[in-house]
Amino acid sequence: MALARRVRRAYAEALSEWHVTPSQSRALRVLAARPDGLRPSLLADELRIAPRSATEVADALEARGWVHRAADPTDRRATVLTLTPEGRELVGRIEDVRRRASEQVLDVLPAAQRRTLHEILTVVVGEDQ
Repeated sequence: MALARRVRRAYAEALSEWHVTPSQSRALRVLAARPDGLRPSLLADELRIAPRSATEVADALEARGWVHRAADPTDRRATVLTLTPEGRELVGRIEDVRRRASEQVLDVLPAAQRRTLHEILTVVVGEDQ
């Protein structure tokens, strides 16, 4: 848990450069994995947050120009969220930041120990996590 907290703290500090919260970055990553878009209610499910909270996250991302809302082609009463080109670019930068934050925290370990830690965590957490 302490390791996870250190990685999250380093990640949050790196994200502050773009004024992106960790929850917003998670939403961006979820949307990046769904190029056809996602309804806000499904985004809430993916993020395990209340639908109202997902709407607030989507509103903030849309205000920054990273997310676009459009009518759902299968149900015009609903909306679909998709990333804008700027949002896709930001997701790429965020992935780099996540990787660097993890590397920064784990830099105290030699490469062999990092590989061993990765193997252990893969077994404990499971590969699909």
